[in-house]
Amino acid sequence: MRRWLYIVVMHALIPFALLHLAWRARRQPAYLEHVGERFGLQSAPGPGPWLWVHAVSVGETRAAQPLVAALLAQHPDHGVLLTHGTPTGRETGKQLFGDRVARAYLPYDLPWAVNRFLRAWRPRAGVLMETELWPELIARAGRAGIPMLLVNARLSERSARGYGRVGSLTRDALRGLAVVAAQGPDDAARLTALGARHVAVMGNLKFDVTPDVARIALGRTLRDRFGPGRAVWLAASTREGEEAIVLDALASMPDPGALLVLVPRHPQRFDEVARLVEARGFTLERRSGNAPVAASTQVVLGDSMGEMFAYFGAADIAFVGGSLVPTGGQNLIEACAVGTPVLIGPHTFNFADATEAAIRAGAALRVSDAQGLARAVAHLLADDAARASMGKAGVAFAAEHRGATERVLKLLEETLSRSR
Repeated sequence: MRRWLYIVVMHALIPFALLHLAWRARRQPAYLEHVGERFGLQSAPGPGPWLWVHAVSVGETRAAQPLVAALLAQHPDHGVLLTHGTPTGRETGKQLFGDRVARAYLPYDLPWAVNRFLRAWRPRAGVLMETELWPELIARAGRAGIPMLLVNARLSERSARGYGRVGSLTRDALRGLAVVAAQGPDDAARLTALGARHVAVMGNLKFDVTPDVARIALGRTLRDRFGPGRAVWLAASTREGEEAIVLDALASMPDPGALLVLVPRHPQRFDEVARLVEARGFTLERRSGNAPVAASTQVVLGDSMGEMFAYFGAADIAFVGGSLVPTGGQNLIEACAVGTPVLIGPHTFNFADATEAAIRAGAALRVSDAQGLARAVAHLLADDAARASMGKAGVAFAAEHRGATERVLKLLEETLSRSR
């Protein structure tokens, strides 16, 4: 696809983008807030200078946490702008950093919207998290003398094939980046094959995300509420269609006393999942009830934001979702970091390297379906030594792979020095 055609298509999509916001707002009204920012109608709260990090949603925002914290510490004379694409990402940024950073939505990839955004903020550098490639944004930042870095970059074989279908746009965008910091060698190879020129393997920033004291304490509190002597297994970050599989596993569990804590990935689905649990005949309580869980309760719905570390800390075993349905899996590193044994499904292409490494380290086990999940949960709940061994392996695995933040920060500092 040529650039001019891409721009025409992006303009043609504006009505559909607005309809999409309105449709999403039916479940999540926050989609109708700050709509002007999506068209570049923004103003910086101060003169700067600004350093800019783009983290589209929740996972990317959590991954950016150690990097943003390092930038705040190392550049106290700079403001940090954190941009997002979703309300949940924006809310996560607020929970993590409060007023220490400025927040905005990244504009749609329209020439005039991008120009407004860059004129409003005039960042010294921009950092794109993971796989955010916007051709107009990267090209116009380059013209404005703003170096752009793609960090914590990951690219599955499936995504690489998709980007390859618009090869010239992808190639131009990748060549417009000052640096690409890939998570692993396979990611680096795929990005290089698509046209990236300055690629370095830096590791995964998510290994540097560690639970704070408050989340650890909350985990202990939740465990007390769930029942200190009760077996607890967690289904974390589940996706649409996956909760039914998890409930099938629960129905076939030999120990009817074990408590399932079910935490959907997207908050707009909390009520939908609650109805599904009740329709299946399970007794349900909500985390938002903030009360001790009755012994007769079979499922607790984790209807809260920003508490995943606490949920992991409160569970004996964690199944990490998005992996029993073909959505590519979710981050299992947080569970490993707190020493919780991990179960993962067959579909983990978005976290392939970390998942395979965790399995090799003895920190995680792969299951294939509801029956496999039920068997693995029952086995681990009955085997204290196996759980302890997996938990210890998880802590060691997470510790071994830390350090990406320091490497990426050094790369950014070198880029800033060259752009002065």
